[in-house]
Amino acid sequence: MVMRAYPETYLNRAMSIMGDAFDYATNDCKIDGAEFVKMFAASTACKKIENGEASYLSGKSGIEIVIECVYEMTGKEIFVEPSEKFNRSAQYWCGWAVCYYQWFSSRKYADIFKAVSFEDMLRLYPTLHETSVEKFASVLDEKVRAAYPETNLKRIRTAYGCSQRELAEMSGVSLRSIQMYEQRQKDINKAQSDSLYRLAKALGCTMEDLLEE
Repeated sequence: MVMRAYPETYLNRAMSIMGDAFDYATNDCKIDGAEFVKMFAASTACKKIENGEASYLSGKSGIEIVIECVYEMTGKEIFVEPSEKFNRSAQYWCGWAVCYYQWFSSRKYADIFKAVSFEDMLRLYPTLHETSVEKFASVLDEKVRAAYPETNLKRIRTAYGCSQRELAEMSGVSLRSIQMYEQRQKDINKAQSDSLYRLAKALGCTMEDLLEE
């Protein structure tokens, strides 16, 4: 089970904020989508959203997020009035849907967009925007997983037949650490030898088997 940074009660609000941010940045401010993704992924706002900080999930608007990101990354202030919207744009959908996937997977936005570019995500709009967001998450997850092959830890754990939580209980290594090793958010090659030993012992393999090339 993936440990998510914030409860589902915040999710709809967060998705709306991200949809508004992508729409405002690309359609009103005329910022290239790929460029905005780079700025957002490197911003403080992105980290706070990923960490589930309520002041950003419910206290900021999408427009405020864009203004903050652009100023932090470029030093430029934005003075663009948002246009009146009657329909959700493709760019809104991208921000809205990728927010769901980030919450669902607990992956970093930078890693998601490294695997699937903003342009590639826009190409999914015609076929997926009328389906459920869960369907989008399933399609995107396949693409992201293809870009990030399974770690040795996940491959061995899956073959052993235990869940991440069960491995945490057997090894004494925290569930969050195991998730981060498997998602490559932490480098298992730099893990403490005691943690590596306990994981290997629980899975019946050598410590070297868990290391990545």
